[in-house]
Amino acid sequence: MSSPSDMSPPVREKSTATIHTLGCRLNQAETRLLEEQLRQGGYEIVAFQQPATVGIIHGCVVTLEAEAKTRKYIQRFRRRNPDGITVVIGCYAQTEGHIAAALGVDLILGNASKMELLSHLEKLQKEKQAVRTDRPRRESFTLPWQKEGEPLSRRINLKIQDGCDEMCRYCYIPFARGRSRSRYLQDTLEEAASLVERGARELILSGVNIGDYRDGQADLLTLIDELNTLRPKPRIRISSIEFNSLPEAVLERMADEEHGLLPYLHIPLQSGSDAILAAMGRPYSGRAYLDFLEKARALVPSIGLGADVMVGFPGESEAHFEETRQLIEDSPLDYLHVFSYSERPAVASYRLSDKVSAADKSRRNEILRLLAEKKQEQSRKRFLGKQCRVLFEVKRGDCWTGYNEEYFEVALRSDEELKNKVVEVRIDGIEEGGLRGDRG
Repeated sequence: MSSPSDMSPPVREKSTATIHTLGCRLNQAETRLLEEQLRQGGYEIVAFQQPATVGIIHGCVVTLEAEAKTRKYIQRFRRRNPDGITVVIGCYAQTEGHIAAALGVDLILGNASKMELLSHLEKLQKEKQAVRTDRPRRESFTLPWQKEGEPLSRRINLKIQDGCDEMCRYCYIPFARGRSRSRYLQDTLEEAASLVERGARELILSGVNIGDYRDGQADLLTLIDELNTLRPKPRIRISSIEFNSLPEAVLERMADEEHGLLPYLHIPLQSGSDAILAAMGRPYSGRAYLDFLEKARALVPSIGLGADVMVGFPGESEAHFEETRQLIEDSPLDYLHVFSYSERPAVASYRLSDKVSAADKSRRNEILRLLAEKKQEQSRKRFLGKQCRVLFEVKRGDCWTGYNEEYFEVALRSDEELKNKVVEVRIDGIEEGGLRGDRG
């Protein structure tokens, strides 16, 4: 397996690089790999607000707001580092590369090229501006991970899949990341073993549609069970998954306290109205979605359940929105990520009539946001008086904070060094934004 040090000579020791990442866990997983490549190539990684030789903006296009933020960070780096090299990678580079070029970006690498960042930086010395936005090929892949690196003391996003075949009528991601493809099982397991050896206590399986994971006869369940054999055994978390692509045996693994798979699912809903789901091109009904959540909670009583919900899709009436609100109200969901529909000329929904006004989208968004707060407050109460295993990561003042297995934040007042430790605590209170634990 090649490494960045095989691909290009090291740069000057004094060179510095910074990466600002927008968007999903998949972007975060790729950024981690790129930072390790750059370190291997001789760069010092610095915070985005610090001066840097190279500034890399890992952009996002999931909404128009995400695109605007990407442009803002391009301009911010160029303004603060007029002599620096500006690089844009990822989905924004793939679909909006012409705009990035007009903004004066030096190197533009789409999703098929961004993992070769280091070699492209070396070649840039001979070119005034370089644009690489070939479409990703539909084939299994490996990633250029580093076998050695700094000790790890945080949860790690592990990329296992990319792209999507669903082509929902509002979604821009297949245009940016291409069709569904999976990472080779052996490559995934070898990197995971390396991460665990370096100290990673939790691996978050990341991709666009990870229920599609396939490598020969191996599927997502195969991968999960193989990861469970690593030593020391890591906590394994599924990031986001479509419920109709989820192997049913996953719930059995979550119910098994000896298995490393955590009792947590984030399952996109988008709408609770069957008419809107059909217009979106989503392959399920609101009733089927609700039935799955209820089954999951029955089989795994402690499970944490989250969802993405979209408001303002073209044609969404007040009655349709009320169906969504009511389904959420009746559901065992613990939390929501609420989004407003974003108009994109490239996607099929752009051609639909009966657009929802900005005012109505904003109002509906706020209604669901408040409902989400209510649901989360109710969900926290079910942990009161119970024992939880928490992976602590950050100390704020005299309190350590981390996440329990069900993905609720827990704070514990302690003078001990708890960073990257899994600690069993008793939940004795609810605080703003999370739970309060006690070891007594």
